[in-house]
Amino acid sequence: MSDILESIQQQVENNSILIYMKGSPEQPQCGFSSQSSQMLMACGKPFAYIDILSNPEIRANLPKFSDWPTFPQLFVQGELVGGCDIITEMYESGELQTLLDDVPLPDAD
Repeated sequence: MSDILESIQQQVENNSILIYMKGSPEQPQCGFSSQSSQMLMACGKPFAYIDILSNPEIRANLPKFSDWPTFPQLFVQGELVGGCDIITEMYESGELQTLLDDVPLPDAD
C-alpha cells in the first residue's frame, strides 16, 4: 500500500466520524460539502474533517481507497457511509442521527 493510502487508512481508523470534504465545515468550498457538514453538525456529535482541496494527494487517492468517486465522503467507525445524497437521505429519515448516536465519544485524556 502506498504511503498516502496508509495515511488515509490511519485517518479513517483514528476518527470515528470523519468527512472528507472541500473546505471546512465553517468555510465549505462546495454546496455538497456544505450541505453534508451542516447535517453532521445538526446531529450534534463531534466529527473530524479533512479538506481535500488543501490535500491534493488525498483528493487524488481517496476514490481508490474508498471505491467512491465523488466528494464529500463520510466515514463512520471505519466504514464508508457515502456522499451527499446518501447523507441527505439518512439525515431526512433519522437514520444518520441513529448511526451517529451509536458512535462512542472519544475518551478524554
